Amino acid sequence: MIYLTFLIAVIYTILIILFIIGFDRIKLFKTDDSKPENTFTIIIPFRNEEMNLPSLLDSLLKIDYPKELFEIILINDDSTDNSVKIIKQFKSQVTIIENIRKSNSPKKDAIETAVQQSKFDWIVTTDADCIVPKKWLLIFDNFIQKNNSKMICAPVTYTVNSSFLEQFQLLDFMSLIGSTIGGFGIKKPFLCNGANLCYSKKAFYNVNGFEGNNNISSGDDIFLLEKMIASFPNDVHFLKSFDALILTKPQPTFKQLISQRVRWASKTSSYNNWLGKFIGTSVLLMNLLIIILLIFSILNIISFQVLLQTYIIKFLVDFILIFKMLNFTKQTRNIIFYSIIAIFYPFFIVFTSFLSVFKIRFIWKGRIFNS
Repeated sequence: MIYLTFLIAVIYTILIILFIIGFDRIKLFKTDDSKPENTFTIIIPFRNEEMNLPSLLDSLLKIDYPKELFEIILINDDSTDNSVKIIKQFKSQVTIIENIRKSNSPKKDAIETAVQQSKFDWIVTTDADCIVPKKWLLIFDNFIQKNNSKMICAPVTYTVNSSFLEQFQLLDFMSLIGSTIGGFGIKKPFLCNGANLCYSKKAFYNVNGFEGNNNISSGDDIFLLEKMIASFPNDVHFLKSFDALILTKPQPTFKQLISQRVRWASKTSSYNNWLGKFIGTSVLLMNLLIIILLIFSILNIISFQVLLQTYIIKFLVDFILIFKMLNFTKQTRNIIFYSIIAIFYPFFIVFTSFLSVFKIRFIWKGRIFNS
């Protein structure tokens, strides 16, 4: 047991250290005074988002970019509330279209429907529960002018209050985004977030869009990332800029959080990227190891010191990565919750991983999907 503990702890520690190194390698991107020249279509699927749309639409109206160089397409995915009515009340350059369903993934269908109707060269996606930054398109344009990009992944964070549930989600999410940036930094990208993506429409068609994984309900971001990397290995980048940071909301209840994480975890087995699977397995094993060591120490099968040493190693390397992310997103004050949250985190990871394997279905946006 000691040798297995050592092996898992070493692998996990090396992975997180690599992500920390990779995070620092991705330098902060700064804009200049270049004249805007690229054209963008902002694509936002929505379903029953009447509570979130006013904030989103207000942020879209404040985008600082020439109006003739971008358009906004919102795709109604069978909403039954006042979402459409709210959008129509806003005086802006917003087009509403209906989703054309053809697969098991409503969001992928919505994005493809909008891409087919888009007029411009670059596709930018976000979600209806997000707030976009004022310089969003300006920074993407500047980045494109300086880099030969086909796909650009950008940062996302949660806006949170002081509740334990929201703080838990923030620190969990920071570990994911930190690992995402770290993966790009070591030239092994394996994650991205569809709430802040930009890609060439021509490249999207070159990789046949979402074809090949339409049977999977989620994964509009990561599966597209894998296809882009396969076709354009040197042209997929991460835009590390605070001014490009998308704000979104955490899940309001523990039940909805579990459903979200099961949905995220359920697609892991379908990854083509072996590194993504290896990292996911390593993270699960490390957290499972902490729980097993706790049980064994209670039963006096192993020394409590083994548990303590293993936990401290995990605690410290996770802390460094999460703190770097919080510093980047200017949320360092939330690190005060880390010590408490770190205790519960292994149980959460193991529980959601277990559900993603054995739970046949999950509910999302009022719909039932197969896991």
